[in-house]
Amino acid sequence: MLQHRSRAPARGATLPRLLARLEALEPVQPTQAPADLLGDWLDWQRAVALSRALDDVPQAPEPEAAEHAGMTPDGTASACGPDAPAALASGVLERRAALVDAIEDDARDWTRPLRPRPGEDGMGAAAGAGAVQRHCQGLQRDLQSAVGRLRGELREQLARRGDGPARLAAVDAVMEGLLAPREHALLVPVVPALVARFERLHALNAGADAGADAGAGAAAPVAPAGWRDRFRAEARQVLLAELDLRFQPIEALLAALRSPGPDA
Repeated sequence: MLQHRSRAPARGATLPRLLARLEALEPVQPTQAPADLLGDWLDWQRAVALSRALDDVPQAPEPEAAEHAGMTPDGTASACGPDAPAALASGVLERRAALVDAIEDDARDWTRPLRPRPGEDGMGAAAGAGAVQRHCQGLQRDLQSAVGRLRGELREQLARRGDGPARLAAVDAVMEGLLAPREHALLVPVVPALVARFERLHALNAGADAGADAGAGAAAPVAPAGWRDRFRAEARQVLLAELDLRFQPIEALLAALRSPGPDA
């Protein structure tokens, strides 16, 4: 039932390319390879933690914890038993589908505030920019929260599968700590870029309306609903690209869980 929501992950360059298009700029090609950048970001404390994760023998889970791994605190089945990889994969698909639905939901014009201030109709630039910011920041927070929770759950499952998977889980935890601040710094400007795009489009269409009123024969302005529809479509593309980018570690951990164990 969820198969129509399963999409091939977009390339990492999709998000910066879309953001560059919003600014009418040419995408900047990276001047350093990812491995070189990673070496610059890895301070000695992170390097020690990563070395330990790679070299230490992972600690096996307690027998009691393993015995009850298939149950939640209320006694119901959880994604921690023999069928955990399939159950977790299904849960990841469901959560991803819910996030896609939230991004693609266009039941209302979220470029206008739900509750305009007294005396306003919500069509002004400031009101629209505020509405766009609130909507997109809410979606971005949902993405960050969902990915962090899923990533932790997948690592817990890997830690129960023996030395190799447990070591991968430990490495992923270190890498998340290393890259999370960089990811945050790179993704926080996404919403301001969308707000700035909205403000530019609002100004352009307001000028077109004024020009049409000033004299006959002027080019017909773009209908407000039309440009707002197009902006919302652009914003959805950007947010879906951010979702794809954030879910790449989830896809990798899921692939590791699906791989046969050492005793297979």
